[in-house]
Amino acid sequence: MKKALFIGGTGTISTAITKRLSESEDWQLYVLNRGNRNNVLPPNVNSIVVSDVNNEAEVSAKLASLSFDCVCDFICFEPAQIERDYRLFRNRTRQFMVISSASAYQKPLANYLITESTPLANPYWEYSRNKIKIEDFLMRKYREEQFPITIVRPSHTYDERSVPLGVHGRNGSWQVIKRMLDGKPVILHGDGTSLWTFTHNSDFAKAFVGLMGNAHAIGDVFQITSDETVTWNQAYQTIADCLGVEFKPYYVASDFLAAVSDYDFTGSLLGDKANSVVFDNSKLKRAVPDFCATVRFDQGVRRTIEFVLSHPEYQIEDQEFDAWCDAVIAELELAKKALAAKFVDGK
Repeated sequence: MKKALFIGGTGTISTAITKRLSESEDWQLYVLNRGNRNNVLPPNVNSIVVSDVNNEAEVSAKLASLSFDCVCDFICFEPAQIERDYRLFRNRTRQFMVISSASAYQKPLANYLITESTPLANPYWEYSRNKIKIEDFLMRKYREEQFPITIVRPSHTYDERSVPLGVHGRNGSWQVIKRMLDGKPVILHGDGTSLWTFTHNSDFAKAFVGLMGNAHAIGDVFQITSDETVTWNQAYQTIADCLGVEFKPYYVASDFLAAVSDYDFTGSLLGDKANSVVFDNSKLKRAVPDFCATVRFDQGVRRTIEFVLSHPEYQIEDQEFDAWCDAVIAELELAKKALAAKFVDGK
């Protein structure tokens, strides 16, 4: 069996991959993390627990003489972390994979159709700029030293634990769902007509595993998304339909939300979700010919909603965000009325 090591391994993206690999006869999987959520790991996964994944000496000691056919870092967010990974694994793996982000693509976009050749530049989001720096470092090490890298760019990937949305508070998506259930309007960025792609983590896992140990993936970059594209209006309407409630959108311009919000929407909206995007996955399908995303958004989000509604521990309320939504809507309604009255008076 080939050996793989995941740094992280229990997040939205990696949990599905871990599950898929645990059912494979081709791979023996090790997971390196702090052990906080290792209860979700299948029993045949080897756990390597460290107090701090950023403690290079501790990690090196835990790995001892182990070597791998594939190593993937799912929790690499800063350049210093990828430099650490390089030092740890440059002589310890036949393939090193890292999770980047489709948010790194240029904003504003020159073309709505996204391929791996779309330029990388995001002036709105430091998270994305750090991902670009990580990619640059790895490509340089591949060119100069043949470090066997594969870069993966996901977009909006979700699982059963959280409903994917455009605008939500610090505690996640539940408060928006609760507003829908309570018959309250929900804030939607823009006019809801921009295009977006949601990818279920089980589909992402199929493509990712197909890149592992794949000679055609070495030294290259692949985006992994669904081929389905929907508008934000369609997405929220689907969620409301799953809940059996009326969809009551309250449209607010993305740049207004970014400018006046108590929440940091500049990166997540102007640097990502406010842009219409359609992903071309032709390159991925050439490398992994049997890949096909099969979970439609209406199917996947229904599973998520059913899971969240039946698991109270994922129903994390956010009264601060709820009050903020009410205040924004009330203030904008007053402004609309004042503006309308001004024009009527002035004729």
